[in-house]
This record gives sequence, structure tokens and C-alpha cells, in this order.
Amino acid sequence: MFSKIIRRTVVSPALKESFAAEGTAIKAAGTWKSERQIISKQGSSIRVRKPCGTEINCVNFCANNYLGLSAHPDVVDGARAALESHGAGLSSVRFICGTQDIHLELEKRLAKLHGTDDAILYAACFDANAGIFEVILGKDDAVISDSLNHASIIDGIRLCKAQRKRYVHMDMSDLEAKLIETANCRRRLVVTDGVFSMDGDIAPLDEIKALCEKHDAMLMIDECHATGILGDKGRGTDELFGLHGQVDIINSTLGKALGGASGGYTAGPKEIVDLLRQKARPYLFSNTLAPPVVGAALSAIDLLETKPDAFIGEIQRKTKLFRSKMTAAGFDIMGKEHPISPVFIGDARLAAELADKLLDCGIFVIAFSYPVVPEGKARIRVQISAAHSDEQIDQTVNAFASCAKELNILP
Repeated sequence: MFSKIIRRTVVSPALKESFAAEGTAIKAAGTWKSERQIISKQGSSIRVRKPCGTEINCVNFCANNYLGLSAHPDVVDGARAALESHGAGLSSVRFICGTQDIHLELEKRLAKLHGTDDAILYAACFDANAGIFEVILGKDDAVISDSLNHASIIDGIRLCKAQRKRYVHMDMSDLEAKLIETANCRRRLVVTDGVFSMDGDIAPLDEIKALCEKHDAMLMIDECHATGILGDKGRGTDELFGLHGQVDIINSTLGKALGGASGGYTAGPKEIVDLLRQKARPYLFSNTLAPPVVGAALSAIDLLETKPDAFIGEIQRKTKLFRSKMTAAGFDIMGKEHPISPVFIGDARLAAELADKLLDCGIFVIAFSYPVVPEGKARIRVQISAAHSDEQIDQTVNAFASCAKELNILP
């Protein structure tokens, strides 16, 4: 009997050292991103285990749980019911193993929410952005992207063969110049985040839409930080600007306001959605979205549609409350009237120290620094939830002021 010792291939010591050196350099620059351990469900209050092993209760101001639905009883019940009725998953992709009725129901609900013909589900919005561009754009086309668009949009654009143009962040003169430059292309697509997650900026969608109409270009928006939040009914940036149902393509997520689990989608014309089902690689080669996630999202949409004041009204009121009190305390709050309320610090190491001090005070926030944001523009991104109480907001503002004075950030 033939036998042979098979040696497991491992990374050489020299390569390990080179990788370790890169990590050491990141730590030395003060931009190392540590992951804090949460030992409770997501919510406005969470329990955290610190690196030393100590467990503390924290007010959570660093989650995309905008409507407070991540652990809402109705959402949990929706996930549980779908698990019982449709199982943990389909173990494959939809064109091979079939499509469950709840997936079709959710796609119809999402299309209705955004005022579009149809919608298609993905495992994440990162996948939706990875799949769209190479399907609808070719070498004779052009894509024109805001310079601060999300990384998933940037990566998706890299996969297509269209001309790639970037316009200065929210600069309409530069956008029009790029539209003029690409006038001879077969198709042109302008793409922007509805809300820019690092800054809390809201795209001037009315102006962008007007330029697209003037120059016969399609418009796509990424609504991950707008769906369920902006507009009177939480339908997003287009509703905020009175343009509901007038945007060509909308990509968004189920992983933030709509339950907070996972999953993304594209909503748009039936003709485009049909093509995505045939050609989008993240859809064709990734497992179907898990039924409990679908059930949770359906319940979240039910709550959004039936109780808008309890969720959308509350998050908008609490956002104004936090921003006004932090500004009065002397802080520079970036962005506009959005629950993403970044506290500008500038220095990366100082931002990290402030976040650590706030954790000791029972406030869970995270410092963002390069390469997530530009060098010299470190900030602590605070995110408001409809589930926060006014008392929690006051507690957080007071903690920020106290800790910032200890670090000489505030006089």
C-alpha cells in the first residue's frame, strides 16, 4: 500500500514577519481597529466585555439600528416564524434550488416602498453594488460617481468596462462637466450615496436629478443610510426631496433600519431587474437570503408602514436634540439633519483615546480614522436611534464634554 506524508503548506516565517510589520505600523499610527465584544442583543443599551475581562453596561451610540428594530419583539417574532415555516436556508442559489414565496413577497414590498417596478434580493448591499454596474454598462458607456461614494460602489465600478469619472463631492458644476465630457457615450449612469455614512452629508438629489434629465443620464442612489429614516414615511432621500419613484435605480440594505440582520437589494425598472437575475454574479453565485432574515425584514416594513410617528418621527426629533446639545457644548458636529452625527476631532490618536474614555463612562462609540476617513479628519461617529431615551442623550452629551476636557479637546 502506497503511503506518503503530506506536509501542510504554511506561510513562511519571513512572510509572517512582513505581515506582522504592517500590523505594527498601523498600531503605531494609532489607526488600529479593535473589535469590542458585545454579550447582549443589539439595542440602545448593551452589555460589553472589555479586553481585561470586565463586563459593563453601555449606552450604545454606534449602531446602524436607526429605528431600534434589531431586537424589536415583532421583528424577532417575524424571524422566528419564518425559521419555523421555511427553515434555516435553501442551501443554494435561487435559479438552482428554487425561490420561496416569502422572498418574492419581500421583493414586492421593497419595490412598493421605493415606488419601482420590481426588486431583487442579495446577501448584502455590497453584493448589490458589486453586481449592478457590469450588467448594465459596457465599454461604450460611462459611470459618473461622487468622489466620496461607499467602497462597495467603488469596487462595483471597477468590475465594469465603462468609462469611469469621479466628480468632486456634491459639486454640481463638476458633475455637469463630467456629463458633458461623456456626451458621446451610449449610456451614462450617475451614482451617488443618498447619505454619506462617514460625514452624515445628504446628497442634493434634486439638483442631481435635474442634471441627469438635462443630459439624458440614468440616476442610481445607494440608500443604505436613508431607507427607513429620511422622508415623512421613511422611504428615503428621494422622498425627502419630493422625488419619490423618480429615481432610476435604488440599492439599499436590510441590515440597518429594516431589522438590522443582513441582506441587500436593487429596486428599479423590471427590465433592469430581469437582467440582474440573468447576469449579476453575486446573485447567481451566492446562497439565497436566509428565511429568518426575510421574515424579520417583512415585520420591520410592517412597523415602518403602520407606525411611522413612533419610529421616523422619534428618530428625527432625537437627532435634532443630540445635535443641538452637542453644538451648545462646543463640539463640531459634521453633516446635516441626519442620525449620523460625527463628532469631529481631527487627530486619530486623540479620537481613539476619547472613545476609550467614553467606554469607561459607559458610552459605546467608535473612533474612525484613516483609511476609513481621510488623514487628519478623524472623528467619532455617533448614531442616533429611535430607541434612545432623552436621558441617554443627556448622559452621552455630558460624558463627551467631561472626557473631552480631560484630553484638552475642549477648553
